[in-house]
Amino acid sequence: MSEDEVINPDAVIVVLTADEVRARVHELADVLADCVAGGASVNFLAPFEAEDARPFWWKVADDVERGDRIVLAAVQDDVAVGTVQLVVGLPPNQPHRAEVSKLLVRRTARRRGLGRALMLRAEQEAALHGRTLLTLDTAGAGAEHLYEDLGYTAVGTIPGYALWPDGTPCDTVFYWKRIDRVGHADDPEP
Repeated sequence: MSEDEVINPDAVIVVLTADEVRARVHELADVLADCVAGGASVNFLAPFEAEDARPFWWKVADDVERGDRIVLAAVQDDVAVGTVQLVVGLPPNQPHRAEVSKLLVRRTARRRGLGRALMLRAEQEAALHGRTLLTLDTAGAGAEHLYEDLGYTAVGTIPGYALWPDGTPCDTVFYWKRIDRVGHADDPEP
């Protein structure tokens, strides 16, 4: 096992390079489309198919290449079944912060700890990149429980902040969590 992998009983959690995001764009698009079909409020409206999701993932790959985003994937049987992103390309006054984005797990792969494994690995990656504060938002009660179990603090709820895939308004809860910075590349040698 390389240092960029975390083993879960069902999957391996890996950090994807821009080229790896591009190589897995069809798998990642399938995950996103499956989550939207399952009712996830993740910026897209129904009808939404995998082919509709591919342009989003091409843009994500470009962000990874620029160093603005980190993409992790839960890979099972050599297929991505889940993903989460860290947005690290933030304004100059926020070098200590990252936004957790698009925690997605295919419906057929849920209830196996993959969301938790992806989040824990995202926190590790954020710390390795010198981030000490994570923020995120969610519209799903199941995700709220996960984030709270992982120590995230709810800031508040904005009613009607976004839309469900069917176009009806949904409330969004915002969260934050402090993490310890470890082994940042800019730190001086001991």
